[in-house]
Amino acid sequence: MLRLISTVLSRRLIAAIPTLLMLSLIVFVVLRLIPADPLAMMLPPNATPADAALLRHQLGLDKPIPSQFLIWLVNALHGNLGASISFQQPVATLIGSTLPATLELCLSALVISLIISVPGGVFAYAVTDRRGELPVSFAVVLMQSVPSFLWALLLIALLGVYVPVLPFSGRVGDGIPMPHLTGFLLIDFLVKGEFSDWLSAASHLVLPSFALAFGFAPLVIRVLRSSLLDQRNESYVGVARLRGVSESRILWRHMLKNAALPALTMIGVQFGFLFGGALLVEMIFSFPGVGNLMVQAVRNNDLVLIQGIAIVFCALMLVINAIVDTLYVIMNPRLRKTA
Repeated sequence: MLRLISTVLSRRLIAAIPTLLMLSLIVFVVLRLIPADPLAMMLPPNATPADAALLRHQLGLDKPIPSQFLIWLVNALHGNLGASISFQQPVATLIGSTLPATLELCLSALVISLIISVPGGVFAYAVTDRRGELPVSFAVVLMQSVPSFLWALLLIALLGVYVPVLPFSGRVGDGIPMPHLTGFLLIDFLVKGEFSDWLSAASHLVLPSFALAFGFAPLVIRVLRSSLLDQRNESYVGVARLRGVSESRILWRHMLKNAALPALTMIGVQFGFLFGGALLVEMIFSFPGVGNLMVQAVRNNDLVLIQGIAIVFCALMLVINAIVDTLYVIMNPRLRKTA
């Protein structure tokens, strides 16, 4: 099994390299064509055209775009994504310090959404053609109609202000030093044995995670319910019923496994939208992740930083899709011969 996983995953990652190169080229060209001058943040107000021309030459911005891209690509292959214009720091360092926070937030939201959506999808299937079908469907649609940023505001108002039981700003409480191990606070505090600080980090993660999860879970519920409805007409379900297998056992041991495949594909595709939703959620909760960093880069016309974040985001999405494809092959034995 481990050999199969490594083989499928490595093939998917290798196949993603041309896609990443093409996306890198598109991002690079588009950012060079927008009417924004990155030198405006670097030059003093009394700078002359000669000063601007000299700085443009030093940064290589006076070269043709293909030459600029080749230089950037060679540097990127060596881990150098350039230097941020507004922060005056390496882009790789800035992304490396903020990406774990966003990943921790999105992964927490994914876990919460699965805890909500798997029982929710099974329940929505169980009440099909019954009296409870209409209110359940209405609740799912209503939940899906509320965007993540509005869930964030509602949760802050309810559990942060009206009933102040959870914090809603930052990653940890005031005065708690940030560990510098993996960047994932829930892991770092456990490794260091600082359980009170771990509770602080976990409590700060609750509201933003639920805000993202509430926007993501209804999609999984609807796809899982639809898949279960398709599975109940399959021949193996009828055979199991003829053998006297209980309906609950058929549902949880057989139907759910097969119905999970379309839901898994949808989760992989929609996981990227969690990062898009995380941008606004991080702003609302003052969460120091990549979303906050991207907003600051856009405000400052920091094209180098915007480009680095976009490329890292594209690479991350390709890796996630490769992992989802690998899980799909593992869960579907019919695909193992062609993997």
